[in-house]
Amino acid sequence: MTGAGARDWLDRMITGALPRPGRVGLGYFCDEDGRVVTEMSVATLAEDHFLLITAATAQWHDREWLTRHLPGDGSLTLSDLSADWSCQILTGPRSRDILARVTEADLTLPWLSHQKAEIAGRPCRLIRVSYAGELGWEVHSRTGDTPAIFDALWEAGRDFGLRPFGMYALDRLRLEKGYRAWKADLSTDYSALESGLDRFVKLDKLAFLGRDALQAEAAAGPARRFVTLLLDDCDQDAPAMAPITYDGEVVGEVTSSGYGYRVGGLIGLGVVRADCAAPGTALSVEIFGRAIRATVQPDAPLWDPANERIRR
Repeated sequence: MTGAGARDWLDRMITGALPRPGRVGLGYFCDEDGRVVTEMSVATLAEDHFLLITAATAQWHDREWLTRHLPGDGSLTLSDLSADWSCQILTGPRSRDILARVTEADLTLPWLSHQKAEIAGRPCRLIRVSYAGELGWEVHSRTGDTPAIFDALWEAGRDFGLRPFGMYALDRLRLEKGYRAWKADLSTDYSALESGLDRFVKLDKLAFLGRDALQAEAAAGPARRFVTLLLDDCDQDAPAMAPITYDGEVVGEVTSSGYGYRVGGLIGLGVVRADCAAPGTALSVEIFGRAIRATVQPDAPLWDPANERIRR
């Protein structure tokens, strides 16, 4: 996204604050009713130049949403670079040691920063974020350069026990951090406040799409709240939209679920009636005909609640 006024336009599109140049943050886009349309990582390259990164499955959806809201005077340019770029994730306690063997980039830059770099003679952009909740970087590179960068990282990681991991593993890791997934935990079924995104909503901004609805909801108090649940022993994940009950009454639904191997328990993310969202509340989740006890957890990640590992 480029063009004079791009910052002002994008600021009016998201619920929170835009990062300054050299930094990256999450941007939440709502409709006029304050319901969550999508989430994007926003990397600020310059004052009016932004890199918007979204879920692969959301590419067309998000491009259409942005295009629909562009000003009609042609002052802004939105370019879809998805076919030309790839992203690899390097994450874990030794990820800095591995990168140090293949790049001269400044690996001391803090969490939520980005920089241009070079690996194996190929240009790339290192973004210091990790959906896995550990020290890590996203390595963005031209598609044609990606195999050489992978090979260099793979070779450098041999001494550190580097292993490949897949999307199912990543999904379990993000559940332990309470990270939301698009079209599961984040959708137009719930408002930004119901989705537990309060810290990403600046109600005192002059204007953004959905602000009036969210201000009214905040004043009245959200009717539903996002929760993290730990479920009693069960050999199956809770399916999406599994009913959550309190004293036999349905009070919400599971949005995503999976076993957390770092915390040693079955996790459920979901949305429940506000009066059932207090930490310690005992609820039940219906999993294929069985009522499984679930307990509402404190409003902090189950794994590394202070984000110490990811900030190393």
